[in-house]
Amino acid sequence: MSSMRTDYCGLVNEAQLGQTVSLCGWVHRRRDHGGVIFIDLRDREGLVQVVCDPDRADVFKTAESVRNEYCLRITGVVRSRPEGTSNANLGSGKIEVLCHELQVLNASVTPPFQLDDDNLSETTRLTHRVLDLRRPQMQNNLRLRYKVTMEVRKFLDANGFIDIETPMLTKSTPEGARDYLVPSRVNPGHFFALPQSPQLFKQLLMVANFDRYYQITKCFRDEDLRADRQPEFTQIDCETSFMSEQDIRDLFEDMIRLVFRNALKVELPNPFPVMDFATAMALYGSDKPDMRVKLQFTDLTAVMKDVDFKVFSGAANMEGGRVVGLRVPGGAIMPRSEIDAYTQFVGIYGAKGLAYIKVNEKAKGRDGLQSPIVKNLHDAALAQVVEQTGAQDGDLIFFGADKAKVVNDAIGALRVKIGHSDFGRKADLLEDGWRPLWVVDFPMFEHDEEADRWVALHHPFTAPKEGHEDFIETDPGRAIAQAYDMVLNGWELGGGSVRIHRADVQSKVFRALNIDAEEAQLKFGFLLDALQYGAPPHGGLAFGLDRIVTMMTGAESIRDVIAFPKTQRAQCLLTQAPSEVDEKQLRELHIRLRNTEPAVKA
Repeated sequence: MSSMRTDYCGLVNEAQLGQTVSLCGWVHRRRDHGGVIFIDLRDREGLVQVVCDPDRADVFKTAESVRNEYCLRITGVVRSRPEGTSNANLGSGKIEVLCHELQVLNASVTPPFQLDDDNLSETTRLTHRVLDLRRPQMQNNLRLRYKVTMEVRKFLDANGFIDIETPMLTKSTPEGARDYLVPSRVNPGHFFALPQSPQLFKQLLMVANFDRYYQITKCFRDEDLRADRQPEFTQIDCETSFMSEQDIRDLFEDMIRLVFRNALKVELPNPFPVMDFATAMALYGSDKPDMRVKLQFTDLTAVMKDVDFKVFSGAANMEGGRVVGLRVPGGAIMPRSEIDAYTQFVGIYGAKGLAYIKVNEKAKGRDGLQSPIVKNLHDAALAQVVEQTGAQDGDLIFFGADKAKVVNDAIGALRVKIGHSDFGRKADLLEDGWRPLWVVDFPMFEHDEEADRWVALHHPFTAPKEGHEDFIETDPGRAIAQAYDMVLNGWELGGGSVRIHRADVQSKVFRALNIDAEEAQLKFGFLLDALQYGAPPHGGLAFGLDRIVTMMTGAESIRDVIAFPKTQRAQCLLTQAPSEVDEKQLRELHIRLRNTEPAVKA
């Protein structure tokens, strides 16, 4: 391998019995058994047991001085472990290396934690990220990330895609998430923005006749963070010309299948199921439903219009209101404490409460139902609830009643939480495995009630479905987009659309978004101008690399698959960024700071 080592520690095996090897790595653990010292030497491929005995006095003396995380080079002979001491959990578990030479390449101070400690706080891990990255779990995560990117590149290269870099310093476009701004020193008072995505540049590359483009690139969004969000994240960004929506979906479905097969040894179904947006929202309250959970909504809006229970009838009769039932098979055994916990949970999503009915004996009608709300529902409504939900004896029905968004968010989250709970697993409400899904036919626009205007559901460059172009200006709420998301186990892996390739259609969309011609030219003139030069039909999508690898590893957060991530306060605990800068730098950038509150420590 090199003049310093012949093998990786974790790859030494029985095939090398009797051979002399040179290894480099870190002391994972040192064990002094009186007459013999054992060192577990670790590198990126795993551990090997090194034996230092008193017969070689110089080696033994050095071994007495080494401690955890010392960086060593050893040379020794591979031999079988004594009878009964093999370690089946190690690739090198049947052998050990008798040390003939031991060199300390670098000593280490006492580490702040043991690398095999599974109870570390995230603050500790991110503060000492370099040591955290030495842990086998993190080594495996980042190596899997590498495998995924390599499989993606091989697939795209084989299918004629060209890797082209797009700018990191670009124009701020306020539509969408908040930009990270970069002040320009040489253009006082002007700012670049870090890209939220390469969206417009990849469209321009299609106009420029590159036909098939891809880029694995950093994107930046200054938004509130969650487990699957970071201020900077990595996108597998792709665009194609002269391909239909179906062509694009078929191609990238093949890519994801191949990535899972080669990087994870998992076979995903062929083809992926397809569901339209309206069905996803009707049955699951989410445009990224976790299809492993067997629970579905039953829409009861029409049933509840004339009941005395105002919570239900009020929602059923309000504009944009909705009432749904969520039948939980076998759920009648749930104790009140568990139901109360779910009531608190849906409150996170804006729900004001969580009504329920336990179905004890449905043959008895009203008398067979148990709930504080039964007395407020007439017999016909109760009968319809039981019939439409398909409830059986021993089932529990939860209800959501409010504006459709609140109901969808709250009961949709409840559906997933119940499915993944201990009860859900015992009641066989959750299937194991991988359940991919295409969600298609998204609305082009959604109405922002606070601003009283239409906004683009995905982005304003998404093309309408055939026959929906006229709705853009006459009835935006009816306009359906040629947009599609790939969903896996409740996570959006990637999304995209066929793009608008005609300047007149793009102008219609801008008008629907209350962007007049002057503003459109100011913000997007370069795109509108380019579309006039025979822009081809084109479309594409972008995958979240961090999310894909997070799902593959089973990690709790995308921070566990990013080498140097930020906290939920968008801070780097390792480097203490962001940080203050000196007055000279601010003057050069023509910036004066207002009085600000001190930064809150993570």
